[in-house]
Amino acid sequence: MKPYIASLLNALVLISLGAWSYFSSESPSITALIPVIIGVILLFLNKGIKKENKVIAHIAVLLTLVILIGLYKPFMGAIHRESTIGVVRVSIMILFTLIAFLSFIKSFINARKSKS
Repeated sequence: MKPYIASLLNALVLISLGAWSYFSSESPSITALIPVIIGVILLFLNKGIKKENKVIAHIAVLLTLVILIGLYKPFMGAIHRESTIGVVRVSIMILFTLIAFLSFIKSFINARKSKS
């Protein structure tokens, strides 16, 4: 999968599931909007990723890694609360973020190989 497509899908998943999580919570926390904010930023970066702008791609992969690491605590919290829907929501966000991250890495490796 091309990185800009993976990143676009990831951004849409982060925005939609992050917003759903925030608005469906009985006691919403502002930190639940972090995936939404990062998703919006990734959405804005997507045009640069598609044009293969190296700086924008590196910013996007850094944000993708940050959100991938950042989703660990909400995942563990959902497991601790025994919230099946919470576990599913965060698992989907982790899955799409991981796919986008691996897509970026594969793209970087292929670019490096084509230079040689």
